[in-house]
Amino acid sequence: MSDDYFREGRFASLAYWGLGQMMKGAGMAAAFVLAIGLVFGVIYAVGLLLPEESKQAPDPNTWSSLVLVEASQTV
Repeated sequence: MSDDYFREGRFASLAYWGLGQMMKGAGMAAAFVLAIGLVFGVIYAVGLLLPEESKQAPDPNTWSSLVLVEASQTV
């Protein structure tokens, strides 16, 4: 038997390295997406625990009640 059976060429070695890097990046992207989904899931679960009255309260933003004055009216 020849010892060259298990030896890979330069192109194959580079291709396997590139594939490994892509799989590593895909795994990191999947972990990131799962982490974002977990955060949204926790926020949703906390929202389910809130009483119904708090969900129907008026908007707490102070800037939503401001009246905008146009520049043409100030002249």
